[in-house]
Amino acid sequence: MPHIVLHLSGPVDHGLARRSVDKVIDLTCRVLDKRPEVISIQVLFTPSEQWFIAGKTLAETGRSAFHLDISVTDETNTKAEKARFIRELFDAMKELRPDLHEVSYAYVIDARAAAYGYGGRTQEYRHQQAGV
Repeated sequence: MPHIVLHLSGPVDHGLARRSVDKVIDLTCRVLDKRPEVISIQVLFTPSEQWFIAGKTLAETGRSAFHLDISVTDETNTKAEKARFIRELFDAMKELRPDLHEVSYAYVIDARAAAYGYGGRTQEYRHQQAGV
């Protein structure tokens, strides 16, 4: 865990996708203490003409934006860790995209362990098998 969906504005840019993924993996491991071998990231691009903030497209305003959803097992991160992750994520994305609009969102989704998993096993099952 976790699974991450990263939406970026603008045309498909493989270099930007790679740099963004590298930053997100670093933050996810360093701040949220997740293992890199179980991090899954999907990167999606949305044309700037189709991304609206305050009724104007990013193309009209000359800005860029992102939206990130990250699903983590509930009760594995503190409020402070999640707040730090969101803060540092915005700063990292701002480094990659200096024209970044402030209205770029991140959502840390606390998923119940019994309702979330990979490889055909829930996180609750993994927890029970670990004997914790």
